[in-house]
Amino acid sequence: MQVPKAVRVVEVGPRDGLQNEAKTVPMATKVTLIERLADAGLKTIEAGSFVSPKWVPQMADTAAVMQALKRRAGVAYQVLVPNLKGFEAARAAKADEVAIFAAASETFSRRNINCSIAESIDRFLPVMDAAKAAGVRVRGYISCVVDCPYEGAVAPAAVADVAARLLTLGCYEISLGDTIGSGTPARVVAMIDAVAHRVPREKLAIHCHDTYGQALANILAALENGVATVDSSVAGLGGCPYAPGAAGNIASEDVVYMLDGLRIEHGIDLAKLAAAGRFISDALGREPASKCAKALATKAA
Repeated sequence: MQVPKAVRVVEVGPRDGLQNEAKTVPMATKVTLIERLADAGLKTIEAGSFVSPKWVPQMADTAAVMQALKRRAGVAYQVLVPNLKGFEAARAAKADEVAIFAAASETFSRRNINCSIAESIDRFLPVMDAAKAAGVRVRGYISCVVDCPYEGAVAPAAVADVAARLLTLGCYEISLGDTIGSGTPARVVAMIDAVAHRVPREKLAIHCHDTYGQALANILAALENGVATVDSSVAGLGGCPYAPGAAGNIASEDVVYMLDGLRIEHGIDLAKLAAAGRFISDALGREPASKCAKALATKAA
Protein backbone atom coordinates (compact mmCIF):
# COMPACT_ATOMS: atom_id res chain seq x y z
CA MET A 1 0.00 0.00 0.00
CA GLN A 2 0.99 3.63 -0.43
CA VAL A 3 0.77 6.24 2.29
CA PRO A 4 -2.55 8.15 2.35
CA LYS A 5 -2.82 11.56 0.69
CA ALA A 6 -4.20 13.08 3.90
CA VAL A 7 -3.84 12.17 7.57
CA ARG A 8 -5.92 13.24 10.56
CA VAL A 9 -3.83 13.97 13.65
CA VAL A 10 -5.59 13.54 16.99
CA GLU A 11 -3.93 15.64 19.68
CA VAL A 12 -3.95 13.81 23.03
CA GLY A 13 -1.52 16.00 24.99
CA PRO A 14 -4.03 17.91 27.16
CA ARG A 15 -5.40 14.61 28.51
CA ASP A 16 -3.16 11.61 27.90
CA GLY A 17 -0.09 13.80 28.09
CA LEU A 18 -0.85 15.83 31.19
CA GLN A 19 -2.65 13.21 33.27
CA ASN A 20 0.61 11.66 34.50
CA GLU A 21 2.20 14.95 35.55
CA ALA A 22 2.87 15.04 39.29
CA LYS A 23 2.88 18.84 39.28
CA THR A 24 -0.63 20.31 39.15
CA VAL A 25 -1.12 22.24 35.93
CA PRO A 26 -3.32 25.32 36.43
CA MET A 27 -6.67 25.32 34.66
CA ALA A 28 -5.81 28.52 32.78
CA THR A 29 -2.62 26.90 31.44
CA LYS A 30 -4.59 23.92 30.13
CA VAL A 31 -7.10 26.23 28.46
CA THR A 32 -4.36 28.26 26.79
CA LEU A 33 -2.65 25.08 25.59
CA ILE A 34 -5.84 23.71 24.03
CA GLU A 35 -6.64 27.03 22.37
CA ARG A 36 -3.12 27.26 20.96
CA LEU A 37 -3.39 23.72 19.60
CA ALA A 38 -6.67 24.60 17.89
CA ASP A 39 -5.08 27.74 16.48
CA ALA A 40 -2.28 25.56 15.08
CA GLY A 41 -4.82 23.64 13.05
CA LEU A 42 -5.57 20.51 15.12
CA LYS A 43 -9.14 19.41 14.40
CA THR A 44 -9.55 16.79 17.14
CA ILE A 45 -8.23 17.60 20.60
CA GLU A 46 -8.55 15.39 23.66
CA ALA A 47 -9.25 18.12 26.19
CA GLY A 48 -9.61 16.12 29.42
CA SER A 49 -11.38 13.26 31.13
CA PHE A 50 -14.21 12.67 33.56
CA VAL A 51 -12.61 9.94 35.61
CA SER A 52 -12.41 9.86 39.40
CA PRO A 53 -10.26 12.74 40.76
CA LYS A 54 -9.05 10.26 43.36
CA TRP A 55 -7.25 8.26 40.68
CA VAL A 56 -6.39 11.04 38.23
CA PRO A 57 -6.26 14.32 40.18
CA GLN A 58 -4.75 16.21 37.24
CA MET A 59 -8.07 15.88 35.37
CA ALA A 60 -10.27 17.07 38.26
CA ASP A 61 -10.85 20.45 36.59
CA THR A 62 -11.96 19.14 33.19
CA ALA A 63 -15.45 20.65 33.53
CA ALA A 64 -13.94 24.07 34.29
CA VAL A 65 -11.53 23.72 31.38
CA MET A 66 -14.35 22.90 28.98
CA GLN A 67 -16.41 25.83 30.22
CA ALA A 68 -13.53 28.32 29.90
CA LEU A 69 -12.48 27.28 26.38
CA LYS A 70 -13.01 29.66 23.49
CA ARG A 71 -14.03 27.00 21.02
CA ARG A 72 -12.95 27.16 17.43
CA ALA A 73 -15.41 26.19 14.71
CA GLY A 74 -14.58 22.89 13.07
CA VAL A 75 -12.66 21.53 16.06
CA ALA A 76 -13.94 18.48 17.99
CA TYR A 77 -13.17 18.74 21.71
CA GLN A 78 -13.11 15.18 23.04
CA VAL A 79 -13.08 13.89 26.63
CA LEU A 80 -12.44 10.44 28.06
CA VAL A 81 -15.25 8.80 30.05
CA PRO A 82 -15.15 5.54 32.06
CA ASN A 83 -18.88 5.03 32.61
CA LEU A 84 -22.35 6.59 32.34
CA LYS A 85 -21.66 9.08 35.13
CA GLY A 86 -18.63 10.30 33.21
CA PHE A 87 -20.67 10.53 30.01
CA GLU A 88 -23.32 12.64 31.74
CA ALA A 89 -20.58 14.98 32.98
CA ALA A 90 -19.20 15.19 29.45
CA ARG A 91 -22.65 16.06 28.09
CA ALA A 92 -23.05 18.77 30.73
CA ALA A 93 -19.66 20.16 29.68
CA LYS A 94 -20.79 20.17 26.03
CA ALA A 95 -18.05 17.82 24.83
CA ASP A 96 -18.25 17.27 21.09
CA GLU A 97 -17.38 13.60 21.40
CA VAL A 98 -16.25 11.11 24.03
CA ALA A 99 -13.76 8.28 24.21
CA ILE A 100 -13.94 4.96 26.04
CA PHE A 101 -11.01 2.71 26.83
CA ALA A 102 -10.31 -1.02 26.97
CA ALA A 103 -7.19 -3.20 26.90
CA ALA A 104 -6.03 -6.21 24.92
CA SER A 105 -4.40 -7.66 28.06
CA GLU A 106 -6.47 -9.13 30.89
CA THR A 107 -3.87 -8.30 33.53
CA PHE A 108 -3.48 -4.72 32.35
CA SER A 109 -7.27 -4.31 32.31
CA ARG A 110 -7.52 -5.47 35.91
CA ARG A 111 -4.57 -3.33 37.05
CA ASN A 112 -5.76 -0.25 35.14
CA ILE A 113 -9.55 -0.29 35.57
CA ASN A 114 -10.05 -3.14 38.06
CA CYS A 115 -12.12 -5.40 35.84
CA SER A 116 -11.78 -7.98 33.09
CA ILE A 117 -11.88 -7.07 29.40
CA ALA A 118 -15.40 -8.49 29.10
CA GLU A 119 -16.57 -6.55 32.15
CA SER A 120 -15.07 -3.33 30.76
CA ILE A 121 -17.01 -3.79 27.53
CA ASP A 122 -20.23 -4.39 29.48
CA ARG A 123 -19.66 -1.18 31.43
CA PHE A 124 -19.72 0.77 28.19
CA LEU A 125 -23.12 -0.48 27.03
CA PRO A 126 -25.10 2.26 28.85
CA VAL A 127 -22.57 4.85 27.69
CA MET A 128 -23.09 3.83 24.07
CA ASP A 129 -26.88 3.83 24.46
CA ALA A 130 -26.81 7.33 25.95
CA ALA A 131 -24.37 8.58 23.33
CA LYS A 132 -26.52 7.24 20.51
CA ALA A 133 -29.62 8.88 21.97
CA ALA A 134 -27.74 12.20 22.30
CA GLY A 135 -26.09 12.00 18.89
CA VAL A 136 -22.58 12.04 20.39
CA ARG A 137 -19.79 10.19 18.58
CA VAL A 138 -17.72 7.72 20.59
CA ARG A 139 -14.10 6.81 19.96
CA GLY A 140 -12.55 3.64 21.39
CA TYR A 141 -9.05 3.14 22.76
CA ILE A 142 -7.28 -0.19 23.15
CA SER A 143 -4.17 -0.35 25.35
CA CYS A 144 -1.32 -2.87 25.08
CA VAL A 145 -1.82 -3.81 21.42
CA VAL A 146 1.76 -5.07 21.09
CA ASP A 147 3.08 -5.85 24.57
CA CYS A 148 1.77 -5.78 28.14
CA PRO A 149 4.06 -4.78 31.04
CA TYR A 150 2.74 -7.81 32.99
CA GLU A 151 2.02 -10.50 30.38
CA GLY A 152 4.64 -9.73 27.72
CA ALA A 153 3.71 -10.14 24.05
CA VAL A 154 0.02 -9.69 23.22
CA ALA A 155 -1.44 -11.84 20.45
CA PRO A 156 -2.72 -9.83 17.46
CA ALA A 157 -5.89 -11.96 17.54
CA ALA A 158 -6.60 -10.70 21.07
CA VAL A 159 -6.36 -7.10 19.85
CA ALA A 160 -8.63 -7.89 16.91
CA ASP A 161 -11.22 -9.39 19.25
CA VAL A 162 -11.41 -6.30 21.45
CA ALA A 163 -11.45 -3.99 18.42
CA ALA A 164 -14.35 -5.96 16.91
CA ARG A 165 -16.28 -5.66 20.18
CA LEU A 166 -15.77 -1.89 20.27
CA LEU A 167 -16.86 -1.60 16.65
CA THR A 168 -20.01 -3.62 17.40
CA LEU A 169 -20.74 -1.32 20.34
CA GLY A 170 -20.79 1.60 17.92
CA CYS A 171 -17.37 3.29 18.16
CA TYR A 172 -16.76 5.34 15.03
CA GLU A 173 -12.99 4.85 15.33
CA ILE A 174 -10.65 2.59 17.29
CA SER A 175 -7.24 3.78 18.40
CA LEU A 176 -4.62 1.04 18.72
CA GLY A 177 -2.20 1.91 21.51
CA ASP A 178 1.37 0.68 21.88
CA THR A 179 1.15 1.65 25.54
CA ILE A 180 4.67 0.77 26.64
CA GLY A 181 6.33 1.79 23.38
CA SER A 182 8.01 -1.53 22.70
CA GLY A 183 6.53 -2.18 19.26
CA THR A 184 8.53 -2.48 16.05
CA PRO A 185 7.23 -1.93 12.51
CA ALA A 186 6.88 -5.62 11.65
CA ARG A 187 4.95 -6.35 14.83
CA VAL A 188 2.74 -3.29 14.39
CA VAL A 189 1.91 -4.30 10.81
CA ALA A 190 1.09 -7.87 11.90
CA MET A 191 -1.24 -6.49 14.57
CA ILE A 192 -2.95 -4.07 12.15
CA ASP A 193 -3.41 -6.83 9.58
CA ALA A 194 -5.09 -9.04 12.20
CA VAL A 195 -7.38 -6.22 13.33
CA ALA A 196 -8.23 -5.27 9.74
CA HIS A 197 -9.83 -8.69 9.24
CA ARG A 198 -12.45 -7.60 11.80
CA VAL A 199 -12.49 -3.79 11.53
CA PRO A 200 -12.15 -1.67 8.34
CA ARG A 201 -8.76 0.04 8.15
CA GLU A 202 -10.43 3.42 7.65
CA LYS A 203 -11.84 3.08 11.18
CA LEU A 204 -8.43 2.52 12.77
CA ALA A 205 -5.97 4.94 14.36
CA ILE A 206 -2.44 4.32 15.62
CA HIS A 207 -1.28 5.55 19.05
CA CYS A 208 2.45 5.10 19.73
CA HIS A 209 4.69 5.75 22.70
CA ASP A 210 8.40 6.22 22.02
CA THR A 211 10.14 4.27 24.79
CA TYR A 212 12.40 2.38 22.37
CA GLY A 213 12.62 5.15 19.77
CA GLN A 214 10.43 3.25 17.30
CA ALA A 215 7.28 5.39 17.32
CA LEU A 216 7.84 7.28 14.05
CA ALA A 217 8.87 4.08 12.27
CA ASN A 218 5.77 2.34 13.63
CA ILE A 219 3.53 5.19 12.52
CA LEU A 220 5.03 5.17 9.03
CA ALA A 221 4.46 1.42 8.84
CA ALA A 222 0.83 1.95 9.90
CA LEU A 223 0.37 4.67 7.25
CA GLU A 224 1.79 2.35 4.61
CA ASN A 225 -0.74 -0.25 5.69
CA GLY A 226 -3.93 1.77 5.36
CA VAL A 227 -4.20 3.68 8.64
CA ALA A 228 -4.86 7.39 8.12
CA THR A 229 -5.35 8.66 11.70
CA VAL A 230 -2.46 9.22 14.10
CA ASP A 231 -2.64 10.07 17.81
CA SER A 232 0.18 12.24 19.13
CA SER A 233 1.00 14.51 22.03
CA VAL A 234 2.45 18.01 21.76
CA ALA A 235 6.03 18.20 23.09
CA GLY A 236 5.95 14.42 23.62
CA LEU A 237 3.98 14.74 26.86
CA GLY A 238 2.81 11.59 28.59
CA GLY A 239 3.84 8.19 29.81
CA CYS A 240 2.19 5.17 31.37
CA PRO A 241 1.81 4.88 35.17
CA TYR A 242 1.54 1.08 34.81
CA ALA A 243 4.73 0.72 32.77
CA PRO A 244 7.77 2.02 34.66
CA GLY A 245 10.24 3.69 32.32
CA ALA A 246 7.78 4.03 29.45
CA ALA A 247 8.33 7.22 27.51
CA GLY A 248 5.67 9.70 26.51
CA ASN A 249 3.53 9.67 23.41
CA ILE A 250 5.21 10.45 20.11
CA ALA A 251 5.54 14.24 19.82
CA SER A 252 3.00 15.90 17.54
CA GLU A 253 5.75 18.14 16.15
CA ASP A 254 7.79 15.12 15.03
CA VAL A 255 4.75 13.51 13.40
CA VAL A 256 3.87 16.69 11.49
CA TYR A 257 7.46 17.13 10.31
CA MET A 258 7.43 13.57 8.96
CA LEU A 259 4.06 14.10 7.26
CA ASP A 260 5.44 17.25 5.62
CA GLY A 261 8.37 15.25 4.32
CA LEU A 262 5.98 12.69 2.86
CA ARG A 263 3.85 15.46 1.33
CA ILE A 264 0.82 14.21 3.22
CA GLU A 265 -1.90 16.79 3.89
CA HIS A 266 -2.72 17.43 7.56
CA GLY A 267 -3.71 21.09 7.95
CA ILE A 268 -1.38 21.87 10.87
CA ASP A 269 0.97 24.84 11.17
CA LEU A 270 4.24 23.35 12.46
CA ALA A 271 5.60 26.64 13.81
CA LYS A 272 2.45 27.30 15.84
CA LEU A 273 2.41 23.71 17.04
CA ALA A 274 6.02 23.93 18.19
CA ALA A 275 5.23 27.19 19.99
CA ALA A 276 2.37 25.47 21.82
CA GLY A 277 4.78 22.70 22.80
CA ARG A 278 7.29 25.23 24.07
CA PHE A 279 4.52 26.96 26.06
CA ILE A 280 3.46 23.85 27.96
CA SER A 281 7.06 22.68 28.42
CA ASP A 282 7.97 26.03 29.97
CA ALA A 283 4.97 25.70 32.27
CA LEU A 284 6.22 22.27 33.35
CA GLY A 285 9.77 23.52 33.75
CA ARG A 286 11.48 21.32 31.19
CA GLU A 287 12.49 21.05 27.54
CA PRO A 288 10.09 19.58 24.95
CA ALA A 289 10.73 15.91 24.20
CA SER A 290 10.22 16.64 20.50
CA LYS A 291 13.44 16.45 18.47
CA CYS A 292 11.83 18.58 15.79
CA ALA A 293 10.95 21.30 18.30
CA LYS A 294 14.50 21.35 19.62
CA ALA A 295 15.93 21.58 16.10
CA LEU A 296 13.58 24.41 15.18
CA ALA A 297 14.56 26.31 18.34
CA THR A 298 18.27 25.85 17.59
CA LYS A 299 17.77 26.99 14.01
CA ALA A 300 15.87 30.08 15.14
CA ALA A 301 18.61 30.93 17.64
